[in-house]
Amino acid sequence: MSSKVYFSSWRGELIDNRGVPKEEWKESSFNFPQHYATDTDSKAFVGWDGFALFAEDVDVVKLATEYAAQYQLYSEACGRCAPGRWGGRILYDLLDKIARGEGEMSDLEHLKEVSSTMIETSKCEIGRTVPIPLLQMMKYFEKDFVSLIEEKKASPAYHNENIRYIAKITAPCMDACPAHVDIPAYIEGVRDLRFDDSLKATKKTMPLAHTCGRVCPHPCEDECRRANLDEPISIMELKRIGADYETDHGLMHLHPKEPKPKIGKKVGIIGAGPAGLTAAYYLALEGIDCDVYDALPVLGGEVAVGVPEYRMPYEKYYKDIEAVKSLGVNFILNTKVDADMMREFEKKYDALLVATGTRISKKVRAKNERPEIKGYWPAIPFLDQVNLYVKWGIGEPVDLTGKTVVCVGGGFTSMDVVRCSVRANAKKVIMLYRRDEKTIIRNTSYEEYHEAVEEGVEFIFHSAIEEIIDENDVLKKLKVNRFELVPDPNGGRPQLVKIEGADFEIECDYLIPAVSQDADLSLLPEEWEIEKTSWRTIKTDGKTYMTSRKGIFAAGDCEYGPMTIVNAVGQAKRAASVISRYVQTGEISLTDEEIMEDHLRALKVYDKNEKVKGWIPGLPREVSQKLSVEERIDNNREVNLGFTKPQAIREAERCMRCYYIAMVAV
Repeated sequence: MSSKVYFSSWRGELIDNRGVPKEEWKESSFNFPQHYATDTDSKAFVGWDGFALFAEDVDVVKLATEYAAQYQLYSEACGRCAPGRWGGRILYDLLDKIARGEGEMSDLEHLKEVSSTMIETSKCEIGRTVPIPLLQMMKYFEKDFVSLIEEKKASPAYHNENIRYIAKITAPCMDACPAHVDIPAYIEGVRDLRFDDSLKATKKTMPLAHTCGRVCPHPCEDECRRANLDEPISIMELKRIGADYETDHGLMHLHPKEPKPKIGKKVGIIGAGPAGLTAAYYLALEGIDCDVYDALPVLGGEVAVGVPEYRMPYEKYYKDIEAVKSLGVNFILNTKVDADMMREFEKKYDALLVATGTRISKKVRAKNERPEIKGYWPAIPFLDQVNLYVKWGIGEPVDLTGKTVVCVGGGFTSMDVVRCSVRANAKKVIMLYRRDEKTIIRNTSYEEYHEAVEEGVEFIFHSAIEEIIDENDVLKKLKVNRFELVPDPNGGRPQLVKIEGADFEIECDYLIPAVSQDADLSLLPEEWEIEKTSWRTIKTDGKTYMTSRKGIFAAGDCEYGPMTIVNAVGQAKRAASVISRYVQTGEISLTDEEIMEDHLRALKVYDKNEKVKGWIPGLPREVSQKLSVEERIDNNREVNLGFTKPQAIREAERCMRCYYIAMVAV
C-alpha cells in the first residue's frame, strides 16, 4: 500500500508536498500508519530512518523534542559509550529549550554536532539512529527552528495536551517474530550470563521457551541485520539457553511478572496446544481463572503428539506446560467438546477461546484415493500412534521393518513423518514434493531438510501422485507425474507444467498424505452462525481474534490454518490480552503497543539492502553439536544438543542489539 504524505524523508525517499494542493500530493511507496486506529488519524510518524508528516499543521520542533524524549523514557541505550549515555540527554535538553522559546542559534549548531557524533560513535543502534530523523527535521524544516529561536516563543504545540505521542521499541528480529519476543534482551542475558533475565525477557510474550528454542522456524533470523554483514545470529538456539538453565538448576518457574490477584472472571479454552497454553498463561497472570479442555489424553496438543521426541523432547515441553499449571490453570483432558457443551460454556464462562488446531489430514487429490485402502495412513493419525507410544507407552509401536513409505508434503509435518519412518526401521522412505529443494527449506528449515537427507530420506521434487493403485483394497503402487517450472513471460511466478511421457510408478506399502490439515469445527453450534473463511477456518479480524459472535474468540491453526508454533503463540498472546480487557469492560480493544506492532509490521522494520557499518564482519555463526546419523537413526534421542556455554556466549556477542524507536503523533 502507498501513502499520500505532506512530507517524507523515510529511507531515502524524499517527498515534499509543501505548497502543493492536498489533492495533488505525491504518494510514498511506504505503508505508513496514517490511520492509527479505526477512529483516529495520525499526524506524523518518526523512526530510525527518517520521518513522515501526514498533515500540514504538524509542529515539527515539538515532534523532534518528543522523539528525543523517548530515548530517555525507554532507557534502551546500553550505557557502554559516552555518546549513547550522554548524547541523548543533550539532544532532548537542547530541543526542549528551543521548543519552549528559550533557545539560541548556538544550540542548533550544538544539536547538529552532537547528532553527527552519536551517529558515528554510538555502540548501540538507538544511539546511532535516534539522531537521524532529528538531523533531517533540522535540515528540511530549519525555518521552524530558527523562527522560535529568533522570536523567543514556544512552538505551537508545546502546551497542547490533546496531541498524543505514542512510541514503541522494536528491532528487525522482534518485528519478524510473530510473538514479538524481545530478542535482543534475551540474547543480552545470555551474553552477560544472566540466564534468568534471558528467560524472563522471552516469557514476556512467549511462555513456551523450551519449545520454541527447539522447533521454531525462526523467521527472526531471516530478518536479522547481522545477515547484512555476514550471517544471522542463531536466535532460536539462544532462546533455549535460559529455559534449559531454569530446568537444569531446578529453579522455580520464572514468570515475567507477579500474577495479579484473582478478579473473579473465568475463561473457557478449548484446546491445550501452544495457542491454548499461551492464552491460559497470560490470562492467569492477569488474575483470570481458566479451564482448558482437550480431547487428547495428554497435555500439549499437536506439539505433544505430532512433533517427534528426537526434535522436541516431551520432558522439555512439559516444563513449559508446568509453568502454565503453576499459575492455577485447570486442565480437563480426554474431553472432546461438542456443540451442546459449547452452548453450556457460553453461559458458564465470561469468554471462550477456541484453539483446537487442525487435526484432520487433507487428501492428496489423486485418483482412487480412499481411506479404506490398507496402507493409506494420513499424517495426523500416523504421528499420533508414533508419539503416543514413544513418549507415554500408549497404544502400539509403529514398526515399518522391510516397508517402503511414501510421504506427500513439503512442510514440518511431512518432515516429521519421514524421519519417524526412518526410526521405525522402514526399508525405504521417499518424499514427493511439487516444488523444489529451495522451497522445502523455506517451508521448514535448512537443518531439518539436511538432517532428513543425512538419514537416508529420498526427496523427489517437481512430482505429484496422479493415481493410487491397489489390489483388493491393499496399496500396491503409485502413479506419479513429473512437472517442470515454466517461466511466466509476463514476469509472474513460474508455473508448474506436467512433463508429458515422464510419468513413473513407485511400489510402496504405505502412502502418508501430509499436504495440510483441516479444522474440525463441528463444536460450533450452527445457530451461532460464526463466520468461516474460504479455507474452512474460523474467521476473525486478525487483530483482536474475536469471531463474529461476541465473546467467542479463536486463535491458532483453527483460525488461520496450519501454522507454526510461534505463530500460534503470537495469536494467542494477543487474544489473551484482548480477552483480559473484554471480560472486565465488555469492550474489544487493542493497546497502543499492539496497534504499533501491527503498523510496524506493515511498514517493515528490516531493510535487506541496508549497508551495515561499524561492526566487525566475518565472525562465524556458531553451530551446535548434533548427534551423528549413526547415533540417532534408530532411536528418539534429541538430535540437537544445543550450544555449550562458551559457544552461547560467543554467539550472543555477535548480536548488534538493533533496537529502534518508532513514534506516532495522533
